[in-house]
Amino acid sequence: MNVILLGPPGAGKGTQAKRLEEAYNLIQLSTGDMLRAEIKSGSELGRKVDKVIKSGGLVPDDLIVKLISDRIDDANSSDGIILDGFPRTTGQAEALDAMLAEKGMKMDYVIQIKLDDDEVVERLSGRFNCAKCGAGYHDKLNRPKKDGVCDICGGTEFSRRDDDKPETVKTRLVAYHEQTAPILPFYEKKGVLVAVDGSAGIEEVGRQIMEILGRS
Repeated sequence: MNVILLGPPGAGKGTQAKRLEEAYNLIQLSTGDMLRAEIKSGSELGRKVDKVIKSGGLVPDDLIVKLISDRIDDANSSDGIILDGFPRTTGQAEALDAMLAEKGMKMDYVIQIKLDDDEVVERLSGRFNCAKCGAGYHDKLNRPKKDGVCDICGGTEFSRRDDDKPETVKTRLVAYHEQTAPILPFYEKKGVLVAVDGSAGIEEVGRQIMEILGRS
């Protein structure tokens, strides 16, 4: 079973991908993690990727698809793949389909985690982490039991990611709506697109996704 999770930043794609990875023996393919690992390995492909990134360019679709293809070939013991963060454009979706077809594979489910823009901004701009152990918190949804003190390590210093600032989140949302959202009709025409309510809690969103995958 092969699955793609789509949705705006902050929709919980990474969280749900990890849950599905364990529940269905799928291998989670995060393109960001794979690019970093390939660069660190010092491979020929990694050197190409590193050169592109250092020059300020975007990694070409064919290189990303090659990374995914190689990772699939190495994952013989899994029962399928789950993609989080890819594809981001219709061109990438087409290239991914072509690569999978060469392997006799196809995407079985493309799950859209729907979330309103206002809630995305609230979720991401409210996030902060313990500077010592990295434990995650939220201004409204998940505050430390004692204000100013980490529940895990007792640390008293916290940090926020620059890309979680409201103005930055809004810019990321513009990119999502302009580039990624248009691929939804691509998968809808193939009959594999299903939507879930991302505004529900983690457990409820997970339940909705499990119910969908249970139809297979």
